[in-house]
Amino acid sequence: MNGILLIDKKQGVTSRDVVNEVAHFFNTKKVGHTGTLDPIATGVLVVCIGNCTKLVEILTCDEKEYVATIKLGIKTDTGDITGNIVSKKDYSFTRTTLESVLKSF
Repeated sequence: MNGILLIDKKQGVTSRDVVNEVAHFFNTKKVGHTGTLDPIATGVLVVCIGNCTKLVEILTCDEKEYVATIKLGIKTDTGDITGNIVSKKDYSFTRTTLESVLKSF
């Protein structure tokens, strides 16, 4: 089996879990993905099977877009939204400040 799959990765599942499931489903060891999504992230995971795994490097060179929701003013013990909140503070900013910070990434 050779091909490229676009899989809607659900929250709580790792990219490796998806690759393992695809490998099991198609009964092949030759499966790879074009970029790891964090387990708490959802979105499209590009999975290559068989001879198409040779395309992984080419596909990872293309531009990607990430859409995220952030919650400012909290600190958790894990550094992400899954942790316990250890501190809170009010946080405000202007649109100009936000755009300036985002451009720095």
